[in-house]
Amino acid sequence: MAAATAGRGGPFGDARRSTARRAPWWRRASARAAASESSPSGGGRVLAGVFLALVLGGVGAIATGGWLYAKAVAGQWLLERAWTKTRAGHPAPPWPWADTKPIGRLIVPSVDGDVLVLEGASGRTLAWGPGHLDASAPLGSGGHAVVSAHRDTHFRFLRDVAIGAEVLVELPDGARRHYRVRRAYVADARTLALPRTTGVPTLTLVTCYPFDALVPGGPGRYVVVAEAG
Repeated sequence: MAAATAGRGGPFGDARRSTARRAPWWRRASARAAASESSPSGGGRVLAGVFLALVLGGVGAIATGGWLYAKAVAGQWLLERAWTKTRAGHPAPPWPWADTKPIGRLIVPSVDGDVLVLEGASGRTLAWGPGHLDASAPLGSGGHAVVSAHRDTHFRFLRDVAIGAEVLVELPDGARRHYRVRRAYVADARTLALPRTTGVPTLTLVTCYPFDALVPGGPGRYVVVAEAG
């Protein structure tokens, strides 16, 4: 699976360097976990169970070549748990050695898209969820924020997003920023250069293309541009 960043140097600067409506299982599991944590030992049991599931799932997934996919799914469960604590005013890493954290939620109601956005967009981070590019404006701000993710896991729903679709960004304080998709296009990562500043608050979503590619790592990128309002 190829990372969805625009190019080796990122999307800024020199381009050459550069369906069911039921909630996902990890969100339903998070609600059960929150209830378990009301008891003194409940949280420890839940977390231990999650890590055991990760290990067992990882063994099976490696055998079938789907370890990265397993991380993407199981990781969202742990990230949901961390997001719930962040929203409650008690930030905590999703796992003890994590070098990222959830900084917002991305919601596209028309295609049932609902994912947590992580801080940073390294290959390691994108294995767990969509990543916010550090060089872009803060998520939900008045500038140009860029988020990337893998085409076959967290940003799979982008292929079905239509022009005019509503995109919501939920921030840790509960505030929501509203955007509308203005355009979508295919670009070459080797020449893709996104503007640092825009006339209106903008959210750009980037993933690999084509969505059904059999061989990962190609230069194609699918770019969805949404503007505030």
